[in-house]
Formats: sequence, structure tokens, C-alpha cells
Amino acid sequence: MTADRIRGSITALVTPMLRDGEVDEVRFAKFMEWQIENGTQGLVPVGTTGESATLSHREHERVISQSVEVAAGRVPVIAGTGSNSTSEAVSLSMAAEAAGADALLVVTPYYNKPTQVGLLYHYRAIHDATSLPIIIYNIPGRSVINMTVETMAELSKLERIVGVKDATADLVRPIEQRLASGPDFIQLSGEDGSILPFMGAGGHGCISVSSNVAPRLCADFQAAWAAGDRAKAQDINDRLMPLHNALFIESNPVPAKYALELMGMVEPGLRLPLVPLQQSTKDAVKAALLQVGLL
Repeated sequence: MTADRIRGSITALVTPMLRDGEVDEVRFAKFMEWQIENGTQGLVPVGTTGESATLSHREHERVISQSVEVAAGRVPVIAGTGSNSTSEAVSLSMAAEAAGADALLVVTPYYNKPTQVGLLYHYRAIHDATSLPIIIYNIPGRSVINMTVETMAELSKLERIVGVKDATADLVRPIEQRLASGPDFIQLSGEDGSILPFMGAGGHGCISVSSNVAPRLCADFQAAWAAGDRAKAQDINDRLMPLHNALFIESNPVPAKYALELMGMVEPGLRLPLVPLQQSTKDAVKAALLQVGLL
């Protein structure tokens, strides 16, 4: 797969679960089909939104392999394989490659707080162990570490480190990164609420939480932007803003899963330490769905 396909509206997939917390493969397959039918241009299984932190390695690998089976080459599967252990990230990445994933999404190591030099060694080890394109996932709000522009530029010189999922919410960052890494370095927003200015700063798309719930609108936004119809893109973005906001009132992916439950797409399954939403948040999510026209 060429990295050129990693563009546009890409969904950071929830992992549907049964009420007892077991992965719901039947609904997961239907959910991914619905995503593709509604214009989603890439699938990201077992990222943060997919509750990867509480899946076993066996479950992790099965979610990836099922995503590959359902996608069947129609859209790229960008498997989440990050860890705060370099050896574990390498192992997960090799398993994802063996399962047929098209690319890897690798989060910066959380909790350990490695230096920028440590980040260089971490990503080089994963790069050298696989033959797949790698998207760096920079999310300091969850991992504490913020990879600098300079470190990312150094990593972008490696053949298979092709882009970033940027969840810094720093809208100067994509400009600085483009200047440091070049225009071919793929920049994908990881923040739904700031996608409009991110695209204006040189972004290539979004790995989205909101597109779990509103895949057609998110795909239409990206299509309008690609066609140069800025007015239409802004109108769609304005329509989506209540959803962007509501899905992050409590910890992701709990609001997104509740929204999908209301839409009849998933069962109310989570794994501890994630718990169901407070009633006020449930009300806000339902109100956003109604406002956007999804209920």
C-alpha cells in the first residue's frame, strides 16, 4: 500500500462489546461495513478509541485481523500498535503486519516520559522491525510526552515514517511541521473540534472520533475541502460542532459508544475502569445527536 491512500476521513474505531465486556465481532463487522458504505476512507482499529489498553494481545490481534477481513482492500487499515514498552510495540506491529494491516498508528510512549532521544530510538526500532508505513500519534494530553517538531522532522527522514496524527490542538504546529518535514509528510488531525483550521494549515485529513457516529458528514466535509468548496466545508463543520463537543464531555470512547447505542449500532459494553456516562452527559449526547440530525 502506498501512503497516498492515507487521506481524508479516517475513523478511530470503537470496539463494540457485549454487556459482559466481550468483543462483539458480529456488530463490529456490521459497523465497519456501515463506515465504508458512508464514505469513510480508512479504518483505525485498536487505537485509544478502540479501548486497546484493556484488550488482551490475542483480542488486539483479532480486532486487527477482522478489520482487514472486512475492509478487503477497499480502504486502508491503520492498526494501532503503540505501547510504552518498545519491545511490546514492536511485537504488536509485527503481528499487525502479519494480519495484513496496511499501516501502523504508533502512539508516543505513555507514563515513562522518555526524552526526545528516547523517542527517536523507540520509533526507529519499530520502523526497522516492520515494512509498513508508520503514522506517529502525538497526543500529549494522554501520553504526557509531546514530540517536538524537530524530533518528528528527524523521524520523517526514515523511509516508512510517513505522517502524524496530531492531537496537540496546537494550530501552529501543522505549519511548523510542514516546513520542517516537507509537504509530503501526512498530517492528520486527532482533534475533531479543530479540523477546519487544521486543514487550512496544511492538513491532509482527520483520524476522527466523531466519524464513528457521523461517518457520512465527516466524509462530506473532507470531500468538500478536497474540492475547494470552503463554504460547504464550513457549513458541515458548523453542523458537526455540537457532536464534536458532546463526544468529549467524558472520557473517550464512552460518549461515542453511548451515541452509537442510541443509534442502535452497539450494545452498552465497556471495560473497567471505563464506566457508563453520568445522566447529564447522556442528555447532552442525545441532544447533540438530535441537533445534528442523527436521531
